[in-house]
Amino acid sequence: EPLAARRGSAAGAGDAPFSRVRAANATLQRDQTALYQRFARRLNDQVDRVYWSLAVAVVVTLLSAAGLAWLIRRAVLRPLSSLATNVRAVAQGDLTHSLELRGSAEFVELATIVDGMRQRLVEEWRFTSEARRRLDEQATELRRSNAELEQFAYVASHDLQEPLRKVASFCQMLERKYNDKLDDRGRQYIEFAVDGAKRMQVLINDLLSFSRVGRIERREATVDLRACLDRALFNLAQLREDNEADVTADELPRLPGDQTQYTQLLQNLVGNAIKFHGDEPPRVHIGARRDGAFWEFSCSDNGIGIDGKYGERIFLIFQRLHPQDVYTGTGIGLAMCKKIVEHHGGRIWLDTPASDADGSGATARGGTGTTIRWTLPAGDDDD
Repeated sequence: EPLAARRGSAAGAGDAPFSRVRAANATLQRDQTALYQRFARRLNDQVDRVYWSLAVAVVVTLLSAAGLAWLIRRAVLRPLSSLATNVRAVAQGDLTHSLELRGSAEFVELATIVDGMRQRLVEEWRFTSEARRRLDEQATELRRSNAELEQFAYVASHDLQEPLRKVASFCQMLERKYNDKLDDRGRQYIEFAVDGAKRMQVLINDLLSFSRVGRIERREATVDLRACLDRALFNLAQLREDNEADVTADELPRLPGDQTQYTQLLQNLVGNAIKFHGDEPPRVHIGARRDGAFWEFSCSDNGIGIDGKYGERIFLIFQRLHPQDVYTGTGIGLAMCKKIVEHHGGRIWLDTPASDADGSGATARGGTGTTIRWTLPAGDDDD
């Protein structure tokens, strides 16, 4: 029993500290719980304030975006759309459409610049319309003039030449019938009359040939220039024989063009080369060489030559460098050559000694002689 009593008193004495510890621990837990709840409430309040701030920020952003969009639409897009609509109307042909734009100063200035361009276009259009109207009137007048020229050509080739033929014929009959009764002065007068009538006939025929160049179009697919030269030499057979002329030529190509006009071209050039010869028998050479998209030709002779200062004048109609009693002719031949060459898309010029450095196709001239050069388009099927 004493032992049990001692154990009971010892156990009672040991439980008192543990009770105090448990009581302190319980108080600490209550304090921690209260502190946790207080901080939890503060954290929830902070979270709520953050959410409200974000919501307000989103609302403000949306309202700002909407306001900015409205401002851009009103200040930029609407004036720009109006300007585009007005410009589109002008671009589609309504040049009288005025560009009236309201908005910022920049868009008003831009609209003013565009409207200035429109006004210049209107002025150009009016000028072009007036020029087109005048051009149509001139074209109508030109067609009427061409018709009158064709009528004149018909009259010149028939009605005008008939009296000349009669004058020449009756003068010759008068000379034959009354030859024994006429003195030298009378026969000379008749000779002058006959020569004048014949020269007038030649002049009329040359003028008709000159007027037909470019008006009557008979282009063929390809023209053999060698055949044209042979035909021209056949027409000049009497002149060649009388002057003992020697005419040579390089190999000539086939080119697109008018065969008759090419023949006239070669005949006039070779005829001039023979006619204006010097003391020696005429020597004429026709040269040809390919130069890119063109053929370059030359007609060279050993004749009396041409001063370089007359290089442009000789291709003008009725321009002569020698009196009629020294060398016959009408002054139309080289003008016709120029018209034929230019009508076919080429050019023609007098080759002076300074520009004849290569001497291709030329005859040695020794300070005399003439070389006429001209070009013609090669075409697609030239040989």
